[in-house]
Amino acid sequence: MPGRYAVAVYARRHDEDPALDAGDGHPLPLTGERTLPGLPEERYWFERHVAGYTRACGHLARHAAGARRRVLDAGCGEGYGLRLLAAAGPPPAGHEVLGVDLATDVIAHARRAYPEASVCVAEVSALPLASASVDVIVSSQVIEHVWDIDATVAEAARVLVPGGLLVVLTPNRRTFNPGDQGPVNPFHHRELDAAELAEALAAHLELGGVTGIAHGPRLAAIERERDVALPVALAIDEPWPRWLREVVAGVEAADFVDVAAEGSLDLLAVATKPGTTAGR
Repeated sequence: MPGRYAVAVYARRHDEDPALDAGDGHPLPLTGERTLPGLPEERYWFERHVAGYTRACGHLARHAAGARRRVLDAGCGEGYGLRLLAAAGPPPAGHEVLGVDLATDVIAHARRAYPEASVCVAEVSALPLASASVDVIVSSQVIEHVWDIDATVAEAARVLVPGGLLVVLTPNRRTFNPGDQGPVNPFHHRELDAAELAEALAAHLELGGVTGIAHGPRLAAIERERDVALPVALAIDEPWPRWLREVVAGVEAADFVDVAAEGSLDLLAVATKPGTTAGR
């Protein structure tokens, strides 16, 4: 299964021309990697990403302790996470949320669609922010794309206030690509396992731990019944059979549960910048 999983999982989502038309369901195009809200065929991937942001919001809430904080979504993509992070703050305004992404069309869309956030085009390894100016950074499904992971983590440490929090979500290399070959996903530069992610964060921050996210009982039961990993079925079955269309149509963020890092689909790591901020 692991070899077939690794080879097949991105086959449907990337071909000779990775810019796939999203049709009338969303103003941005599908790229084969970036997921978008409101598209029926993207529901599994979108809800899985929302599940990750939901965990990040939980860590944010515990860290903020009821106060309004300045939060950066580093690699915000379409921008749906911006709204989730803002809403995790105290009413009426929620948290102050910033977003950066490299794609100019994505940032233009996010600026229109999510006015509650401030967004700009920037590299996550060269943020246009002052040192010690951000309370919390969330980086969801981004670190596997960057060329210099160490510089990216160092930049996060620079802009975080003392005692600030970094939350990172990334695919678990041990699940998708357990061998020593490079990433199968053509959009990824380097994929990490739990130990590698921990080492990368601990080089500049105090590591709080690495856990994982995986299918909950309902999706796991479907996989056992069909004898296939759902991401594989989504990648290699086209057109999708009726059972798979029905599964995708019913996926919710609640279908993904917290697990140990080993065997998880996505890793979730938290780390803090040493020190404390006066008055907090």
